[in-house]
Amino acid sequence: MFEGQPKGLWTLALANTGERFGYYTMLAVFALFLGENFGFDAGTASEIYTWFLTAVYFLPLVGGMAADRWGYSKMVVIGIMIMFLGYLLLSVPLGGGTVAIAAMGAALLLVSLGTGLFKGNLQVMVGDLYNAPEYADKRDSGFSLFYMAINVGALFAPTAAIGIMNWAQTSLGYSKADSYHFAFAVACVSVIVSILIYFFGKSTYKQVLTVKKDKVSAAQEKVEDMSPAETRERIVCLCLVFAVVIFFWMAFHQNGLTLTWFADEFTARSATGVTGMTFNVMNLIWCIFIVYGICGLFSGGSSKGKMINALLVLVPAAILGYNYVKTSGDVVTVDAPIFQQFNPCFVVALTPISIALFSWLGKKGKEPKAPVKIGLGMLVAACAYVLMMVCSFGLPATNHPNHVYDFNPNLLISTYLILTFAELLLSPIGISFVTKVAPPKYKGMMMGGWFVATALGNKLVSIPGHMWDMPLYIVWGTLMGICLLAALFIFSIIKKLNKVA
Repeated sequence: MFEGQPKGLWTLALANTGERFGYYTMLAVFALFLGENFGFDAGTASEIYTWFLTAVYFLPLVGGMAADRWGYSKMVVIGIMIMFLGYLLLSVPLGGGTVAIAAMGAALLLVSLGTGLFKGNLQVMVGDLYNAPEYADKRDSGFSLFYMAINVGALFAPTAAIGIMNWAQTSLGYSKADSYHFAFAVACVSVIVSILIYFFGKSTYKQVLTVKKDKVSAAQEKVEDMSPAETRERIVCLCLVFAVVIFFWMAFHQNGLTLTWFADEFTARSATGVTGMTFNVMNLIWCIFIVYGICGLFSGGSSKGKMINALLVLVPAAILGYNYVKTSGDVVTVDAPIFQQFNPCFVVALTPISIALFSWLGKKGKEPKAPVKIGLGMLVAACAYVLMMVCSFGLPATNHPNHVYDFNPNLLISTYLILTFAELLLSPIGISFVTKVAPPKYKGMMMGGWFVATALGNKLVSIPGHMWDMPLYIVWGTLMGICLLAALFIFSIIKKLNKVA
């Protein structure tokens, strides 16, 4: 999976890691910031949060259209500069009045616009790296690595946000409300690092900068001639998948809203032992090394490679054992945003396992087609909210930010693990399905449809937020029901979808 990749992949992936680190540092605390700084209730905060997410995922469609005219690299550079201005404006403490609200609105607009110009176009540049024949068979693994880079940035973001906020409060004497602006300042620094990586590594991906839309190869120009009926059938199938995708992202992106509120209001503020160790991001990194080492051992290779993989297992295991002995009795403070580190951690750790599993099934001729994986992803997402619903029976209705109960943190950690399984079944598989099934003449539009579906799903995230004054089992039961209905729908049309898969 790691061998034979174009050098430009690492530059573009690291540039994306820097940008995503900044974005998720801001997002980790944003929902709490709206309540703490402005006094917004759950409904108002959820509307602001979801409108922002909607813009972030809708505007790549506009960014792609702009790039078709003026160039992908140019839009990437302009996008990250606009993002910087947005984070800079967010980092200025202006209080909680009208001016501050207006400044926040302008900042969110700048960040979403910048992301729209940056996000999709950088991915197109990554795809162009694999147009060369020697890299053609590495495209899927390359995008897997790129996807992992996103999550590496997201993995460290909650820790950075909480750390800088605590430092601002304890060392500089800032209030909790004002300390949020320091987390937003971290995002400013992060995007600066990202653009520096992009510029200084330009020599590694210079080949994609010369690609012109009107100068594609003859092989690229020679596309399959589909009948109007077949074209229509494929577009209909994709639209049906988009309809399901909407509800997946509605359920999944509760991690930044209702699940964060649950962490703040219903989850214990401290942990010990193994559970306490999981809130140290370095311990999670050692666990990731162990997983990769085990995967390497089972994948075969040379004796030298096996020795390296064995060390990747033994050394981190020894470090974790030492850390447990040293800190098992320590009480670790658990801040609500820190739970958001578990999803990217699980993505990074489980991606090689997922690739290996489906590769093994593929060799046996038993790998399920993409629509089946998407349906299974919805079922798995439903399981996450079954767990939350069962555990929430008897809990009172509440409203952010009042702490009223002390659930074991393992409940939320388990929920994030299950949701990650769902994500790996649906998100990369869904994108692959779009690129495979879309009629050649409409590939750009269909990929734009994927982002629009994601945007609509992010807008619907606010619905459970408006239900936050109801008993919690109703909130989680609603999400479970939506996921089950979406799964039932996609399995009801699975023959139609498999026909074009």
